[in-house]
Amino acid sequence: MKRITLIFLVLAMSGMSLSAKKDAVLIETPASDSRVEYTGRTLVEGTDVTYDWSGVYFRVRFNGPYLAMKCSDTKNCWFNLWTDKQMSPEADKVFMVGARDTLIVLAEGLGKGEHEVILQKRTEGEQGRFTVHSFLTKGELLQANGRKERHIEFVGDSYTCGYGTESHDRNDPFLAETENCNLTYAAIAARYFGADFNLVSHSGQGIARNYDNFGAGYHMPHRYRQVFNTAKEPLWEPSMGAYTPDVVVIYLGTNDFSTGEQPLEENFRTNYISLLKSIKGNYGEDIPVLCMGSPANPYLYDYIRSAVVASGLKNVAYMTVSRFAHNYEDDLGASWHPNYQGHIKVASCMIPYISTLTGWKMEDKIYK
Repeated sequence: MKRITLIFLVLAMSGMSLSAKKDAVLIETPASDSRVEYTGRTLVEGTDVTYDWSGVYFRVRFNGPYLAMKCSDTKNCWFNLWTDKQMSPEADKVFMVGARDTLIVLAEGLGKGEHEVILQKRTEGEQGRFTVHSFLTKGELLQANGRKERHIEFVGDSYTCGYGTESHDRNDPFLAETENCNLTYAAIAARYFGADFNLVSHSGQGIARNYDNFGAGYHMPHRYRQVFNTAKEPLWEPSMGAYTPDVVVIYLGTNDFSTGEQPLEENFRTNYISLLKSIKGNYGEDIPVLCMGSPANPYLYDYIRSAVVASGLKNVAYMTVSRFAHNYEDDLGASWHPNYQGHIKVASCMIPYISTLTGWKMEDKIYK
């Protein structure tokens, strides 16, 4: 996929004029203003909005030709941006934020009238925590157009984060600039159904065993409860989000069986049930959950099925993606992770299940 990387005007806030031109006065609006719509887990601190999970995005609608934001980043986060259109596989602009107290111009030179910008964090929490301080416009900030009628939450690991989706060689190393959650099975499925979505995902995480036993005793069922990917506190509360998903998809287990080892089934079952109960506790027992197993190990599907049955919870389904779902040459990106083509095939496996669980009709259209 063609990527567009632009160099943005980046100015230190210290000593910066709030006027782009002598005759144009900018209107500054706090990031926490209710007219701005955030999707994903965020924390409001004063007038700032902070987040680090993959895939968090905001919509800003405004009058006039210009939009900028004051922001900060703890490391080097990458973003996708769209202007006056819905999110699609190819962003209008792709850029990195790697500084504190920075001004980023999101749109300029637009025609008169109303415009909307969508900005999505495409890299995971380990690449940085991002804070929006305020927005600057040359016209009035307007109420965002509102959330879509459908919403899906995805819980996963590096596959869900988008590790290597923009790479075309399985021997490539991890690079933050080729990690793009917008090209994952999750984003593809959400676009197929015309749904908003949020991701709760972290590379290397498992249910009861992380990749190569890293971080033993702290796994995705624990991380799922957090506001931030990279901090154990504060804990997430459903009241912090303005959405309730229509369905939750779990795609975990690959790391449990990594490096030729596997967890005890009892431990896996206990932790999986704990995750299911957290999800049901957040959204209610009527919200359906789809539990997906990867081709990591032939036992993984049995582990998941055993956990679902033992949980006794309602509206929980399970499925597996077999090793024949995609090939292991052209469909792989960095470090043997699925690239965009591979993710399209994974999404095509799960979309019928989501359709059945939600009652959303499948359409005769291309996955993208």
